[in-house]
Amino acid sequence: MTDHTTMPPPAKIQGLHHYAYRARDAEETRHFYEDILGLPLYHLIQSDHVPSTGEYCPYTHFFFRLQDGSFIAFFDLGDDEAAQPSPNTPSWVNHIAFNVDSIEALENSKARLQAHGVEVLGITDHRIFKSIYFFDPNGIRLELSAQVAPAAQMHAESLTVHQQLQAWNEHKIAQRKARTSS
Repeated sequence: MTDHTTMPPPAKIQGLHHYAYRARDAEETRHFYEDILGLPLYHLIQSDHVPSTGEYCPYTHFFFRLQDGSFIAFFDLGDDEAAQPSPNTPSWVNHIAFNVDSIEALENSKARLQAHGVEVLGITDHRIFKSIYFFDPNGIRLELSAQVAPAAQMHAESLTVHQQLQAWNEHKIAQRKARTSS
């Protein structure tokens, strides 16, 4: 058994480097993210072997840069297949959300996406931010969000999140017990 008292502390994670998805078609994905959403294609890695496993699998791994220096990235495996959605998860659950700097930018993004034939849901009011939702060409659900709550409100609300999560966990335990006793 590991003695956790002698372990080094966790690394201070500085931010998101990238989040990677499978792409059906690199050019179709490039067009959507670069030409429509305005994220520049910034880096590309191509190989016949996966560096972490050594597995033979020719791929192109390409990265789009966000304003904060992080990336959304994709793998085109050359087989014209997109990732399959999870069969046990509603389509609205797994998504990636990007910040925009204002409600006006959110409204303009919605108009731009719709002009390119993209179906957009929202503007949805989440009380602390507002969002629009849409799918990319690979079937990945995306969200653009504009913060409306001030930093002081966000901080005040952060002080109770552990208690809120504990209440949710207790509710789940009670529901689980009710299901197994019936």
